[in-house]
Amino acid sequence: MNCNWLGMETRKGILERQSLPLFSPLEKWFGNAGLVGKQPAKKLPMISIIIPAHNEAAYLSKTLETLKCQRYAKFETIVVCNGCTDNTAGVARSCCTLLIDDPQKGLSRARNNGARAAKGDLLIFLDADTLLAPDALRIVVRKFTERHAAGTLKGLPDNRRGIYHVLYFFKNWMHRSRVHKGSVGIILCWKEHFEAVGGFDETMHVMENSELIKRLCQYGRYCFIGATPAITSMRRYELSGPLQTVTLWLKLWVRNLIRGVRHQQYETVR
Repeated sequence: MNCNWLGMETRKGILERQSLPLFSPLEKWFGNAGLVGKQPAKKLPMISIIIPAHNEAAYLSKTLETLKCQRYAKFETIVVCNGCTDNTAGVARSCCTLLIDDPQKGLSRARNNGARAAKGDLLIFLDADTLLAPDALRIVVRKFTERHAAGTLKGLPDNRRGIYHVLYFFKNWMHRSRVHKGSVGIILCWKEHFEAVGGFDETMHVMENSELIKRLCQYGRYCFIGATPAITSMRRYELSGPLQTVTLWLKLWVRNLIRGVRHQQYETVR
């Protein structure tokens, strides 16, 4: 895949500090004279990107290729195949740091398995059909700080239909304004917080993301990052229809506020 997709370039160094050529001699002289204090470098966190994948051979390749274009080098990619009957594992094997092949299907189970194997301080749970721009990890490191406990990015549909962009305008507004602390294809959290709350609830199959975020937020703030998008597939909308899907989500949201949705199920898209 060409890394010029959506303005992507080959992975470069991370957060390098550069001086204007005109001032670099003066800066060097003042620094040597002790007139310019040197700021201690901030330790950059190791990131573990965890991608659960059930029969995602058709989508996963592009997602993994976009990660190769990241302008932040300190990360690993963990793909957790779960209950796959296609070539998902074959697609992932040469393009990720670690491949976990679990014969049992289960989204939350797959995410928890990936988190247990993760070496990073910062966990990013990324859907197999969600793409990141080349500056995404660098922006996440800058915006998602120690005061935050959970977060997501601005959602951007991969389809040009106007109805999807209208829907995501409102979805992003709900996340930005904290009306609903949810996610769009990506969840950010610190590994220590994830472990402290016990990870994803594997008995939940609907709104498990929001339920995890709610528990995580006892350790810090919710962070919505609008400076870089998570470009996510509209296939669920295409399968059921946009209005029907939104109606279902609204019903589930209200039901969750009243009595919970622990025994609800989503129709699978593959």
